[in-house]
Amino acid sequence: MNESKSFTPTITSKKGNEYYNRIEKFISKSSSSFILIGTFLLLFGAVSLFYFLQPYFEEIHLERMNTTGGIALMISGVSLLLIKVSFLIYILWLYLKYKVINPISDEELPLCTVIVPAYNEGELVYKTLISLVESDYPKEKLQIISIDDGSQDNTWQWMQRAKKELGDRVSIYQQPENRGKRHALYRAFKLATGEVFITVDSDSIVKKDTLRIMTTPFVVNKECGAVAGNVRVLNKEKAIIPRMLNVSFAFSFEFIRSAQSALGSVLCTPGALSAYRREAVLNCKEEWIRQTFMGQVSKIGEDRAMTNMILKQGYKVLFQRKAYVYTNTPERYKNLYKMFIRWERSNIRENIAMSKFAFQDFREGLKVGTRILLLNQWLKMIMAYPATLLMVFFICTYPVLFLSSTLVSILVFSSIQAIFYAKKHSVSEALWAYPYSVFYAFTLFWITPYAIATAGRSGWLTRELPKESIKETNPQPQPQPQVVAVAVGS
Repeated sequence: MNESKSFTPTITSKKGNEYYNRIEKFISKSSSSFILIGTFLLLFGAVSLFYFLQPYFEEIHLERMNTTGGIALMISGVSLLLIKVSFLIYILWLYLKYKVINPISDEELPLCTVIVPAYNEGELVYKTLISLVESDYPKEKLQIISIDDGSQDNTWQWMQRAKKELGDRVSIYQQPENRGKRHALYRAFKLATGEVFITVDSDSIVKKDTLRIMTTPFVVNKECGAVAGNVRVLNKEKAIIPRMLNVSFAFSFEFIRSAQSALGSVLCTPGALSAYRREAVLNCKEEWIRQTFMGQVSKIGEDRAMTNMILKQGYKVLFQRKAYVYTNTPERYKNLYKMFIRWERSNIRENIAMSKFAFQDFREGLKVGTRILLLNQWLKMIMAYPATLLMVFFICTYPVLFLSSTLVSILVFSSIQAIFYAKKHSVSEALWAYPYSVFYAFTLFWITPYAIATAGRSGWLTRELPKESIKETNPQPQPQPQVVAVAVGS
């Protein structure tokens, strides 16, 4: 077998390596500063434009109010705004009610199986397995299973290396061909012996206490069927897109999922880090592996599908804010929009599936909150095409009004995310909420309409390799990769 060229250093001298790193950091810092400064100049320029052209905008408003269509449009817009603001206030109220479940002692911890499905991840799966073994979970209560789903790169060789170094702490298996993440998980579920199953993506690093925090809710709350972990961005220093996503992820998980958890109805346990009660998985795994949509076998959205099926059984799905996992995110626009398309297609399918039981008596206690969460999901889908058509109409008829009002809205609503992140984490990083909102509004607005139109497709989209890299390779035996000590801060 040939050795992988990707492990050969391009700069051999220490001095040359330091010089290269300094240049890379300078370029990254300069481009980041340029983007932040440019964003705020754009936003505050829009505010100034909106202020100075206020008489002109009022004239347009009066003209539209003299037509039936204009009145209807204004009423619809105001109504939609009131609904969204009311929902945001409701989520804030739920967020304030959320409480973290503190970890329990070693004696109380259940038997746990951690499952790591891998496909074309290379060395990353090795780092993931190392971080899991270094967890503070009692090793006699921990089973770690990793499944290579027919990778076309050197993923299997890195898994073998982990097995050689970690011994019986890790069990590895290889699928004869690529069948999809769902099938890799299904095979691991059948091999698992734990009372709790934890799934971790093969490009992710967990904190030392993450597994303990994830399993605790199943012991202290018998109604808990699944737990979502707190996903943060591992590669945020490598590119602009991960840096922006880091702020977006924090808001999505630490604010939105905290609020959903207060209802016991987190809508999606993320693939990067999720935990499931064994009984709940066994009750639905056959239905889950055979799930279809529009006559096609479902190959995506396995996390949201499992969450739905566990909610349907009457269990609660919770969120553990202190259970951190750091995962790699796309660094290029093409990979980012493919990931979002996959997520949106999954949301469309699972919103339909959830609607079939959410308005029935699917569990004891109040269910109104869960239904409100689902209705908000449907509102986004229903408004996707009208909002897009309205946007095109305003661009064609009142471009200055559209641009200025859109940017002013971004400034207002992005400030909510920025203030939240600044309070919880870092003020300087919080500023990336603004470029991300501008970036999303003008380059990713088409995702939901496109996902609705192509909901029947099941391609994963983001795990393909270039043709020239599809060959069998081995990790170099020497020198040893410096990845055993993984330092991850909170």
